[in-house]
Amino acid sequence: MEEFVRATTTPRPVPLTPDIVLHTADDMIGLWERTGTPEPPFWAFPWAGGQALARHVLDHPELVTGRRVLDLASGSGLVAVAAARAGGLVTANDVDPLASAAITLNAHANDVTVTIATGDLLDTTPDTDVLLAGDVFYDRDMAARVEPFLLAAHRNGTLVLVGDPQRSFMPRDWTRVDAYKVPVPHDLEGVDTKTTTVWRPTAT
Repeated sequence: MEEFVRATTTPRPVPLTPDIVLHTADDMIGLWERTGTPEPPFWAFPWAGGQALARHVLDHPELVTGRRVLDLASGSGLVAVAAARAGGLVTANDVDPLASAAITLNAHANDVTVTIATGDLLDTTPDTDVLLAGDVFYDRDMAARVEPFLLAAHRNGTLVLVGDPQRSFMPRDWTRVDAYKVPVPHDLEGVDTKTTTVWRPTAT
């Protein structure tokens, strides 16, 4: 798995967090075709939601320093790397084994320690101090599963933060924490920058 990630990506700085380097693909569509999976290779690119959330964590390290952090649907591991750099005790979770390989390589490239949990956690009970999720409301089915998981963590006292670039299925009743203009590839998003917001569940 790690050899495939190395062969299909190049380490390069992340636009909004240039002090972090990620193994990034040049041709996302071509790579998607090569993997033959129904989902895009989320692990091969720093998506806007993750970039905004990583920037927020780096700018506010007190949110994670010394705390247990879960980066849900981690993809490339960008948010996990940022949280580890800010002093968090970080677990990165993704269902895709290729994402686990990418997270391993990206953690090593940035000289941080990240524990990896591969598999679907959305039917479990969240047990962490901080729960971070970048760009998880991208379709109806994912939103329907992930929101109850995030809200359950919130009710249990976990700090929950989501980075979202105006996806259609982001809940409308959450509270805005911060926002960034994130550089994105035009061929993926149809624009050159996306206004991306960091949200938290509204207190209940």
